[in-house]
Amino acid sequence: MAIKSTTFGDAADTTVSKVTDKVTETAAQVKDKVDANRNAAAQGIEQAASTIRDKAGSLPGGETVTDLAHTAADKLTATAGYVRDTDVNTMMSDVERLVKNNPGPALMAAAVVGFLVGRAFSGND
Repeated sequence: MAIKSTTFGDAADTTVSKVTDKVTETAAQVKDKVDANRNAAAQGIEQAASTIRDKAGSLPGGETVTDLAHTAADKLTATAGYVRDTDVNTMMSDVERLVKNNPGPALMAAAVVGFLVGRAFSGND
């Protein structure tokens, strides 16, 4: 009997090892794809910032709204630089630190994002 349990244990260890290797390989592929698309995402964010800057003067609300639009465009430009210059692992570490330091707002933001995603996929429009 001991031989059978050892054989079963070896088979289970081999299966776990194969699954772990596959998960690690898949995670590396996803990371590589995200890293490869960072530049395109940063360009899209910069394009949005440029559009906001171009349209800021024509927005109703006067100088206050124009200033807010320019501030938003500046934040988008900074975000584009962050996305372009920061790898996925560092981004994940930054998100973890942000959530740990601000659990209430992070939970609220997650709830809002969840609500918006739910609305986007619901057929009740």
